[in-house]
Amino acid sequence: MTVFFKTLRNHWKKTTAGLCLLTWGGHWLYGRHCDNLLRRAACQEAQVFGNQLIPPNAQVKRATVFLNPAACKGKARTLFEKNAAPILHLSGMDVTIIKTDYEGQAKKLLELMESTDVIIVAGGLGTLQEVVTGVLRRTDEATFSKIPIGFIPLGQTSSLSHALFAESGSKVQHITDATLAIVKGETVPLDVLQIKGEKEQPVFAMTGLRWGSFRDAGVKVSKYWYLGPLKIKAAHFFSTLKEWPQTHQASISYTGPTERPSSEPEETPSRPSLYRRILRRLASYWAQPQDALSQVVRNPEVWKEVQLSTIELSITTRNSQLDLTDKEDFMNICIEPDTVSKGDFITIGGQWAPLASTVRSMRQCLWK
Repeated sequence: MTVFFKTLRNHWKKTTAGLCLLTWGGHWLYGRHCDNLLRRAACQEAQVFGNQLIPPNAQVKRATVFLNPAACKGKARTLFEKNAAPILHLSGMDVTIIKTDYEGQAKKLLELMESTDVIIVAGGLGTLQEVVTGVLRRTDEATFSKIPIGFIPLGQTSSLSHALFAESGSKVQHITDATLAIVKGETVPLDVLQIKGEKEQPVFAMTGLRWGSFRDAGVKVSKYWYLGPLKIKAAHFFSTLKEWPQTHQASISYTGPTERPSSEPEETPSRPSLYRRILRRLASYWAQPQDALSQVVRNPEVWKEVQLSTIELSITTRNSQLDLTDKEDFMNICIEPDTVSKGDFITIGGQWAPLASTVRSMRQCLWK
């Protein structure tokens, strides 16, 4: 034993490196063990639904999955097959998996797809918006849009998934919770933003629309991948080398919030008795006709129009900060000032993220 400790003391560098490696390996193995426990618990919970008996005349619930393998830097397929697919199969659903090969494919497939019981999106926010656009572009949109859409977040970041599901530090738990919510049939209404041009077909967004210099610079971030953590600031820096200030002119017409319609189905009143129907007919026959001009229009919509000059305009839905108790429907229309200096542009752009608009304090909101 004395020789052992003497050896460790004489080779303290190797000993320190070995302890660090052993600690890291133990932490990694513990994380893998916790992930396996989460998967097992989720599969056992899903199997309860799969073991339920269905009536002889009932059909098995059909689920169509749109999987984007390119999400999460190409790791989405592995994440889905290890964490979500076993849960879906054990739940007793008839699962059909469609893997998309290119951007916009899900949108085209949805316009031609036959009816199903549930549509599941396994990917990022872009894949979800493609599926929603494909559903709402169909000729039978009124009936097809009643099919529930499930979302399994496999992208790197998604502001929508954190609003729908509980916060979790584990990617595995985040995916299994989302998949179990689909199996249980848990639904929540979300807002959809329609974006329509003069000639093109409309597209639909779940979180919002950004138009301006911050958005243009953010699109070019991947171009500077070789700069590592400096790629975001580099994209905004090179954007300032163009014409400055980069202002965008626009005209906006907007109205205030509207009362949200009730989501509860209206109860059909029972048919009155024959005596009451006869009295109602007689009363309506002898009643004096009302003058149409005397009817007052209640709560007319008041539209406001604003001419603006901005460096960026953002229109966002309330999905990222979901509040089911709210009784009004509204959007956030926010304007970035056109007086932003180049230094502020690079600094603010360096804090870029899917929710980068939340870090800016100089903005002006028309309606919130």
